[in-house]
Amino acid sequence: MISVKDLYFSYTKKPFIEQVNFEVESGEIFGFLGPSGAGKSTLQKILTGLITTYSGSVKVNGTEVKQRKNSFYEQIGVDFEFPSLYEKLTGRANLRFFNSLYQKQGDVETLLASVGLLADADKKVADYSKGMKSRLNFIKAILHDPDILFLDEPTSGLDPSNARLMKDMILKEKAKGKTIILTTHNMFDATELCDRVAFIVDGKIKALDAPHNLIMSKGATKITYTYAQNGKEKIEHISLRKTSEDELLSRLLKDNQLLSIHSSEPTLNDIFVELTGRHLQ
Repeated sequence: MISVKDLYFSYTKKPFIEQVNFEVESGEIFGFLGPSGAGKSTLQKILTGLITTYSGSVKVNGTEVKQRKNSFYEQIGVDFEFPSLYEKLTGRANLRFFNSLYQKQGDVETLLASVGLLADADKKVADYSKGMKSRLNFIKAILHDPDILFLDEPTSGLDPSNARLMKDMILKEKAKGKTIILTTHNMFDATELCDRVAFIVDGKIKALDAPHNLIMSKGATKITYTYAQNGKEKIEHISLRKTSEDELLSRLLKDNQLLSIHSSEPTLNDIFVELTGRHLQ
């Protein structure tokens, strides 16, 4: 669905993106994960044809992006981090306008209802909350039923309720077989949503794999347990793989003397920091 080979791009003489290679399969949620300024949004602009002055090969749905034609945009949908809506128009008027730009048009009323905006469809977008604008911007991106969705920080600035709603909408599109490119610095979103993620730092991909594989390859799950000794609470930490060898744990379990026990594993953020020496935030 997407193939990138030997990608190089520079705003000035200094390379901004270089030596980037990856492929995205049909029906996959593929995430670009990195701190601000790492090159994520620029890479997204290249993939969506907003930047064509790159070197190397970037093919999206079989089309070399620098050779794209207008029909290219019938196949992709883009949800920018900041809503690209006409604030003086109503939500319904916005969708009807953008709908008119495509050969394949969606059912505006059904889409508005699907994100809980039908009752507010005749309000001006200027009067919408951030969450409402985000939902409207998302269905604007899927109006024409594109094969590929590009989502740039889709949950940025949203409260937990709206962020959950946005993630559910993304998963619903995946269930339809859509290919989704997710650009984010939110490790929790990436872990929950993405089939694979690419760590991007300074315009280069530092690691690429499924979130679970990255986590498990760099750190074993650990067990922490507590027990009482001489009236004081004691804490022990061991590797999950060593539990059968821990005589103290075995005795405490047998004598029902454990106060607490829980497991923990590295987060995607922990792995990112370990591999790149950088923080996501």
